[in-house]
Parts: sequence; C-alpha cells; structure tokens
Amino acid sequence: MIRVGQRLQDERVRRGLTLDEVSKTLKIKYFFLSALEEGNYKELPSGTHAYGFVRNYAKLLGLAENEILALFKREYDEEKFHKVLPEGLVRKDFPIHRIRFGQTFKIVILIFLVFLGYIFFQYRYAIFNPPLDVSSPEENSIVSSQTILVIGKTDPNSSVFINDDIVSIDKEGNFKKSVNVFPGKARIVIKAVNKFKKETVIERNIEVKP
Repeated sequence: MIRVGQRLQDERVRRGLTLDEVSKTLKIKYFFLSALEEGNYKELPSGTHAYGFVRNYAKLLGLAENEILALFKREYDEEKFHKVLPEGLVRKDFPIHRIRFGQTFKIVILIFLVFLGYIFFQYRYAIFNPPLDVSSPEENSIVSSQTILVIGKTDPNSSVFINDDIVSIDKEGNFKKSVNVFPGKARIVIKAVNKFKKETVIERNIEVKP
C-alpha cells in the first residue's frame, strides 16, 4: 500500500513541481515537507500542524483532502504508537533499567537478610537455651581425689553456676572450677543461664573412692 507521503510526492512530480516550489507556495518549511514525503513523521511538529500541512499539500495538488487526511491520520497514529512502544517496552536500554532495578532489589533483599541475621544472632538465646559443654569430669567417672576440677564452655554472655556457686568465665566462654566432694557417690550440677533467663543444665554423677 502506497503511503500518504509517496502519493503526495508522486502527484507533485507528475505536476512538475519541485519541493522548494511547494514550500514557498504553502509557506511550509522544506524540511517538514521532505519529512512528510519520506514518511519520517517523527520530524514533524505537533499533530495539529502536521494535519494542516497534509491538508494544504493535498489541496495544492488537487487530491481529495478527506481521503488523504484519513490515510495520514492512520499512518501518523501508527507512527506515534511504534515510537512510544519501543521507548516503554522494547527499546534497547529498557533491559538495562530492568537489570538495574533487579540488582537494586537484590541488594535491598541482601541487606535485609543480613540485618535479619544480625538481629537473630543477637537475640537467638531469647528463643534457644545457651550452649553448654562440660569436658571434665565425664559422667560416671571414678576418681580417687576429693577435689574435682570442672572444665567447660558456654556462651560468653551467660552466667555459669556449679552446685549453685557462680563461676567466672573468660571472654570466649571457657570456665573451670575446683569442687570439693566427699567419698562415695557425688553429683555435680553445672548450669548456664543467659540474660533472657533461658538455662541449660548438665549433671555429672561420679564415684569418689577414699
């Protein structure tokens, strides 16, 4: 299908008119008429001016104004549509913006997860009991000394009690304390209590030979 610009150009040439002559007669810039004939509608001014150009051009050439305007309106609207569509949906730099948005979203999520992890780490013992490991003495061990060295490790922010006596711990959570026991069966109770009142208790039952 021949475009409006081509029909105008063909009729102009058939009548032996140059584009410069048409420009001077209609008082329309040569540049606009050239863009119109080439179908380069994005170079035309506003729609109102563009329609005026086409009407006057068609009238000068003796073409049916209404028919030419109807065809031009369809072509001009399609041109505007295709011009807007790539910019909003398929223009080359759109994926870049999309990628940047995706990267920004991922960074925000990552920061949020790190922050959430930090909060969980700081307040994990509000949910869980504090860790407690007693390496000495072993359960059901038999000893000949009435002084037992209790050695263990817990969370540095917890308090440790051995048989209800508080025990000092170092910055890494290590502790040790000598406990006096009597011959026979003896029980040593080790308890770690955090600031949220969560506690972990370990018992060591030993036998002390005289």
